[in-house]
Amino acid sequence: MSDQLADRIRETKVETLALEGVDPTTIATDAPLLGEGLGLNSIGALELALACHKELGMRTHENGESNRDDYPSVASPVKFINENQAEATTSVS
Repeated sequence: MSDQLADRIRETKVETLALEGVDPTTIATDAPLLGEGLGLNSIGALELALACHKELGMRTHENGESNRDDYPSVASPVKFINENQAEATTSVS
């Protein structure tokens, strides 16, 4: 599940941010997406947060700067989603 989720997050990033010439499979799971990584700025981070909210059900924060901190790499949203799914499952049981 985590590998498929990571692949989906990579594809969402490339599609949402219109990263022409970037193959989603070449984005390393732990590579930084902001700054020196893919070079995203705060607007890119916001667009990414909104796309992850829409496509994957991740909730964004009202403070745009904290959204930037939530998406430093592909691994971060994968971890967030996996943890929240686990919490939702245990709270329903």
